[in-house]
Amino acid sequence: MNSEALPDLSSLLDQGIALHQAGKLEDAARIYTAVLGRDPDQIDALTLLGTVAMQRGNRHEAVRLLDASLQRNSRQPSAWNNRGIALKDLARYDESIASFDRALALEPDYAEAHCNRGNALHAQGRLVDAIASFERAIAARPGYARALANRGNALADLGRFAEAVVSYDQALAANPDDPELHCNRGIAASGLGRHEDALASFDRAVALAPDYAEAHSNRGNALHDLGRHADAVASFDRALALRADYAEAWSNRGIALRDLHRCDEAVASLDRAVALKPDLAEAWSNRGAALRDAKRYAEAVASCDKAIALKPDHAEAWCNRGNALNDMRRHDEAIASYDRAIASRRGYADAFSNRGNALANLGRHDEALASFDAAIDLKHGYADAFSNRGNALADLARDAEALASYDEAIALDPAHGDAHWNKGLLLLRLGQYEEGWKLYEWRWKRSDLPHPPRRFRQPLWLGEEDLAGKTILLHAEQGLGDTIQFCRYVPLFAKLGARAVLESPAPLAGLLATLAGPMQLIGEGATLPEFDYQCPLPSLPRAFRTTLDTIPADIPYLGVDPQKRAQWRARLGERTRPRIGLAWSGRPSHRNDRNRSVDVATLAPMLGLDAEFHCVQKDVRPADRQALAVFPGLRLHDADLIDFTDTAALVDAMDIVVSVDTSAAHLAAALGRPTWILLPFAPDFRWLSGRDDSPWYPTVRLFRQPRPGDWASVVAAVAAAIAKR
Repeated sequence: MNSEALPDLSSLLDQGIALHQAGKLEDAARIYTAVLGRDPDQIDALTLLGTVAMQRGNRHEAVRLLDASLQRNSRQPSAWNNRGIALKDLARYDESIASFDRALALEPDYAEAHCNRGNALHAQGRLVDAIASFERAIAARPGYARALANRGNALADLGRFAEAVVSYDQALAANPDDPELHCNRGIAASGLGRHEDALASFDRAVALAPDYAEAHSNRGNALHDLGRHADAVASFDRALALRADYAEAWSNRGIALRDLHRCDEAVASLDRAVALKPDLAEAWSNRGAALRDAKRYAEAVASCDKAIALKPDHAEAWCNRGNALNDMRRHDEAIASYDRAIASRRGYADAFSNRGNALANLGRHDEALASFDAAIDLKHGYADAFSNRGNALADLARDAEALASYDEAIALDPAHGDAHWNKGLLLLRLGQYEEGWKLYEWRWKRSDLPHPPRRFRQPLWLGEEDLAGKTILLHAEQGLGDTIQFCRYVPLFAKLGARAVLESPAPLAGLLATLAGPMQLIGEGATLPEFDYQCPLPSLPRAFRTTLDTIPADIPYLGVDPQKRAQWRARLGERTRPRIGLAWSGRPSHRNDRNRSVDVATLAPMLGLDAEFHCVQKDVRPADRQALAVFPGLRLHDADLIDFTDTAALVDAMDIVVSVDTSAAHLAAALGRPTWILLPFAPDFRWLSGRDDSPWYPTVRLFRQPRPGDWASVVAAVAAAIAKR
């Protein structure tokens, strides 16, 4: 082609600009390069080629070309602006801001440069300065949607969510069909606790962009905040179907599964999150919470420690760590973790509330109340803290205040399972059985439910239906002591014309076979026969409308195997002194074990009395076993106690059984033996308040702490009573 056939450079440049504006970047770059081949100093071609390089993501090349153009003519605001964008994308923020400043020095009302400068400041963490730049952009161009949106992002990152929502709304007025704007607005609305409003924003985002994974994930967060946990999981699943490697969605899905009590699935979801993104501190923290739910406490602490290693000021991780330590009975360490959470996030109400629980577990009730009060002051309408505060007041026997605190929690959250349950326990302790037994049924909705309720197709019987000619399955639910206490109701079904099937825990099967009246006894885990209704044993007092005056207390209602009675009496030998059975500790995993159990050394004042002392509990803790060397007169029988039929025969040979509140006390009392029970200041509901006898067990005598933690006074009173007897 001869030179006369070549288009002039101006026409050629116009062709490139037209292609550039049409988005045909490669074709435009080819023409700009051709222009520069004919005139290496063509400034416009250099600038435009640098702009194409920036738009195509070739940032280093963009900076080189734009620098070359600006060396030839430094008075190009757009070149300085585009150079700033490329430098910002290279994380060279100071140079980027300086480049935008050069553009603005040449053109002070250059709205795009103000906006881009704000983006660089935002990326640098200078949020207040970024907002000022966005506002300059908006002042230069009112209704500038991108600047309004970016100002909203910076405001949201500062936690100024109300202002952020306003900024997003202004951006949406100019650009109503932008799904990202709707999504970001939803995030800000969530930050204000406006979860319905947030959900509407996310719904709009996914309607505009059905494949927008981030919107589906944030929609799941809003549904979770609204308590719609199953819907939240479905929304997270949609996000993950679109983007399987979306670690944050896996993490948040795990949180929703936790709230559905699907612990194993929650842990698995969070495992996926940390596998995909090992540096995602939030996922490690959430995984720690899920592992705690699964009672894998040591792993929970380790997972929280991983989160903290990644992000030392991660308040939720410190709080979750404290929760796991609290469950491990490491209360002092838990408090230290909560203190770190509070130091990391000023005004962290959840940490104050959980810290109160740990303090209460240590018997530091006044400090616990102060911590709960701080949580309530920090978080308006904090039902959990009111419920926990009620527990601390109940432990101090400040019953009226405790009931008021529970009522406040229930008023704030009528579905608050813990508040209803704890109020029910206190009412039962106060002898207010009618309402107390009704509230006792809220145990299935507790936050710390030890195991999910069993599912049967047969309906629950709570005393409403006529059982004549029907079969009812009665099944154990809680501890062995509860089963012994409430199995007394089984013989009553014969009077209703019903056939009772009693499912027994394995350790109690032989003992429960001694219950009077017709029934079918089956072992736990065996194939169930056909039945029409079912009821867990602890629900029977409600079903029979039990009051203080109608407790079935026909003692004894359990018996002793005659052969084992003879064997144990032979094993014990001839009686030469009074025989006293002792049980000083129960199951360590019991949630109130710290208050109800003592160590064997606590019993020292009575062990010097002129009597035979026999341990009637099966399990002896290692520390107690070592301490027993000091008390050679206390005989252990743990190796010979195969099941509760053996314990019953041993107890039957005692003149008195002295026990803390554990299954041994229930067994001795159900057998009609004189049973003296050592109780903490705020005892379990079944022992009522302010009395030394029990309507449940006529042969029981109660010895109560006069003040929290004062076992010495209790043991001294028991020792004096033994000596007198």
